[in-house]
Amino acid sequence: MPSRPIHKLLIANRGEIACRVIRACRELDIATVAVFSEADREGLHVRMADQAVAIGPPPAKDSYLRADAILDAARATGADAIHPGYGFLSENAAFAEACATAGVTFIGPPPSAIRSMGGKTSARALMQAAGVPVVPGDNGAGGNGFASVEEAKAAAARVGYPIMLKAAAGGGGRGMRLVDSEDKLEAALAGARRESKAAFGDDTVYLEKAIVRARHIEIQVFGDEHGNVVHLFERDCSVQRRNQKVIEESPSPALDDETRQKMGAVAVRAAKSVGYVGAGTIEMLYDQASRNFYFLEMNTRLQVEHPVTELVTGLDLVRWQIAVAQGQPLPLGQDGITRRGAAIECRVYAEDSVKFLPSPGTITSLQVPSGPGVRDDSGVTAGSVISVYYDPMISKLCVYGADRAAAIDRMRRALDEYFVGGIKTNLAFHRQVMRHPAFVAGDYDTGFIERHRAQLTPPAPSPVTVDNAALAAALFAGRRDAAATADSTAPSSEISAWRRDAWDK
Repeated sequence: MPSRPIHKLLIANRGEIACRVIRACRELDIATVAVFSEADREGLHVRMADQAVAIGPPPAKDSYLRADAILDAARATGADAIHPGYGFLSENAAFAEACATAGVTFIGPPPSAIRSMGGKTSARALMQAAGVPVVPGDNGAGGNGFASVEEAKAAAARVGYPIMLKAAAGGGGRGMRLVDSEDKLEAALAGARRESKAAFGDDTVYLEKAIVRARHIEIQVFGDEHGNVVHLFERDCSVQRRNQKVIEESPSPALDDETRQKMGAVAVRAAKSVGYVGAGTIEMLYDQASRNFYFLEMNTRLQVEHPVTELVTGLDLVRWQIAVAQGQPLPLGQDGITRRGAAIECRVYAEDSVKFLPSPGTITSLQVPSGPGVRDDSGVTAGSVISVYYDPMISKLCVYGADRAAAIDRMRRALDEYFVGGIKTNLAFHRQVMRHPAFVAGDYDTGFIERHRAQLTPPAPSPVTVDNAALAAALFAGRRDAAATADSTAPSSEISAWRRDAWDK
């Protein structure tokens, strides 16, 4: 039995991750509370939750980043736990501590682990002490970055070009610059500092040796309060634009079983070294030439691409998070965790698929793929507004197949069924990737998009299943009307997804 049972859970987030957590809570018979900014008043997560509380104006700093407003909402609704999702306050140690002070269970790691792994330079030092291989680099004097351009130049000369400048306080590609020669370092360092200051309020930058043609591999780890830590295999996140992940898959086509086992063991050692509890991810660079791998950073939260792991393991990571937060041991030990088949995730964004720039606006019509082996984690419907204030993600389209070839075939089919009217999306880009010979062969790395930009940016042929917005709208309306006549008590009913207190009125 749980030592700290959770009866009502507040989701301190929005969009598809809020919807994902609400669905897990429904299965566990846990009541849910949504919070929302004025921009999200009509959001799907608001309608799905049992209760919803307004927390401020549209800018995240005035709403989703306001720990005080979120804790006030928890007190007002009687929520005894908070799930932070990812982004916003999910890796904020002070927020985790404030939850504990308020007597609310924070569904995430202890503040000490967040602090230990939150600073990239301190995390590198900790991992080196724990015997975890790290990318050769320099954190600056005392691990606090570089006091001058000359100091940075001296460090780069020791490490050897090309080097990568990185923000010490954050990730997501912000504050990163690839530098291939000394004459470019000063301008790159200034740019990295400005971007890091704007994104994280901290302009500390460190440098690492840039590994050419590297794969970005991450290992899903999970720990509990009883000292158990396991890994749930890897995800290959090497298809990136501007150092941000776009497509993820598991297993990685680049790894052999021996390397995979070594990476898993290192990830578990890294998590244990900081007393990790809950879901986390150890991110690594894999050098395909030498077959060496190196620690990059740890994300002390659930990842956007967690459905890939769920599809190949058959496990529900959000349910695991909730169980661990209630003081329960991990549901399975390492020997009980197996993987089968292959899974791929495409992040569907409201963006120009040529320039990769956001394309906010209203979704006028929507046809979402379905059928065997297809999962679409989304927080939008027809009529939803993709706001200028937040990440422009529409959904995470995921597929599962018996092997990688079957998964690619299924993703092609699913992408051809997907239609979004009213805004630009990157669906055409994803269709091109799934047909690109290098991707199909598994021959890609973090430079894949730049290297093949000419082949990836032309518009793909229109999907054969939908050729205009009117048909898409009609299909959506037909599904909606069918759901409205269904038994409203059935778990699969569309009606059961709407906020209960709103429906009952």
